[in-house]
Amino acid sequence: MVEAQSWTTRRGSNPRLESPQDQVLDMPVTPTAEIRQQQYSNGGITSLVSPNVLTALIIASWYCSNIGVLLLNKYLLSFYGYRYPIFLTMLHMLSCATYSLVAIKWLEIVPFQQIHSRKQFFNILALSAIFCFSVVCGNTSLRYLPVSFNQAIGATTPFFTAIFAFVITCKKETAEVYLALVPVVLGIVLASNSEPLFHLFGFLMALGSTAGRALKSVVQGLLLSSDAEKLHSMNLLLYMAPMAAMILLPFTLYIEGNVAAVTVEKAKGDRFMVFLLIGNATVAYLVNLTNFLVTKHTSALTLQVLGNAKAAVAAVVSVLIFRNPVNIMGITGFAVTVMGVVLYSEAKKRSKVTAH
Repeated sequence: MVEAQSWTTRRGSNPRLESPQDQVLDMPVTPTAEIRQQQYSNGGITSLVSPNVLTALIIASWYCSNIGVLLLNKYLLSFYGYRYPIFLTMLHMLSCATYSLVAIKWLEIVPFQQIHSRKQFFNILALSAIFCFSVVCGNTSLRYLPVSFNQAIGATTPFFTAIFAFVITCKKETAEVYLALVPVVLGIVLASNSEPLFHLFGFLMALGSTAGRALKSVVQGLLLSSDAEKLHSMNLLLYMAPMAAMILLPFTLYIEGNVAAVTVEKAKGDRFMVFLLIGNATVAYLVNLTNFLVTKHTSALTLQVLGNAKAAVAAVVSVLIFRNPVNIMGITGFAVTVMGVVLYSEAKKRSKVTAH
């Protein structure tokens, strides 16, 4: 007679289930429909391409948008005969405001942030005024200077940043950092003395644009330093762009006259100008969007290196397209400036490591 087996006896007959790990099975929780949809939307293009390929595409887009807006501005202001740099800058600001609203409120690329205080509002307004000054000076300089020389002057941004940081915040850098700025200035002096298409007013406008960019970075770090006032770069652009457009409106009416009516009248006879203006304004926003994406997918150091290389690439492309004359001394001066910027970045990195 066979003895009846109990559940315990049968379970004990299988030695593989004796370990505590085998007695409890960790079954994954089935995701809800909302979670699955979020995972799918977050995956997006990343599910189709590898992260390295995606990063390369973003960097290429950043290069193309940066160089593209420079070339389009130069073509419009110098070759096409659209000599309204202030109004063109205002169109850029209106474009950035519109596209930023779509990207943040509808596409939800980044979370929307509100302005919390009157102080924060006036801080952003001050940044907008500096931003206007920088962009208008940059666009005006393109009327008189080739893009290659404009980029050589723009490479001196670290020099102005160090000056403003010392004057405004009394921040001192190491001797190595200040020494690295010597070739930055020396290179632009060499390039200026040998530039075949040198124009004094254009040179001063380019210097003003470079100084404005440096001042904005220093003032932004000073005014929006607290956690309560910090804004994401995309949200900051959302607020700065319409403020900048309102600041530019009276200036463009006073200096450039009834430019809106002139633009409409020209557009009636030349539809290509409409395409140029819309494309130019769109690419101007893509510069800011791709800059954010590059920062997100790379590091701050990588962004600096890519930025140094971008100036050289933009200079070469502009020479190939517009055929502006260059000489050996000018190329040497630009190379010395870029080398100085690289040395400055390395010196800054070492000083931060030493400080920590």
